[in-house]
This record gives sequence, structure tokens and C-alpha cells, in this order.
Amino acid sequence: MKANYGYMDGSGAYYITIDTDICIDCADHPCLKGCPVGLFEIIEDDYDDIVATIKEDKRKSIKYDCSPCKPVGNRPPLPCVVACTLNAIEHSW
Repeated sequence: MKANYGYMDGSGAYYITIDTDICIDCADHPCLKGCPVGLFEIIEDDYDDIVATIKEDKRKSIKYDCSPCKPVGNRPPLPCVVACTLNAIEHSW
């Protein structure tokens, strides 16, 4: 299942998507250390699987929290996406 965390406002849609079917196979969750602002946390979901999620208090501000990793020009690969060796993380913007 793909879980979307974020929001939409007048300027666009700002979501981080985590494919939980892939995420459950991860043993060490490198996304925790890969995000320089600490957006990710590990939880037990409704199906008793251990998966990554975006912290509840950060879901309405990811556009701003992610901005240090998303310069306007010459955008490097995103640290959280690079850290996720199973390719379970995507950004919508």
C-alpha cells in the first residue's frame, strides 16, 4: 500500500509517499538518518507491520521542512530517497 503524507494548498501538492509493502522488508530503516531534519519515524501500522512514516507534527509543513534539500536549481538527489535502498520513498514535487 502507498501511504501519502503531506498536504495540498494554493501553491501545489506536497506529499511524501512511502510504499509500505516495500518498507516492511527493510531491516535498518536508513531513512531515519538520511533525512537531515528528522521527518521520518518508525511505527507499527494497523496491520502490525513495522514501517516508516512522517511524524504527525511535520505533515503540514513538509514543503518547508524539505526545502533545504530542494534548491531551485541544480537539485541533487534527495537524501531520504537516496538513503532508502529499497526505493520505497517518493516526493510529489
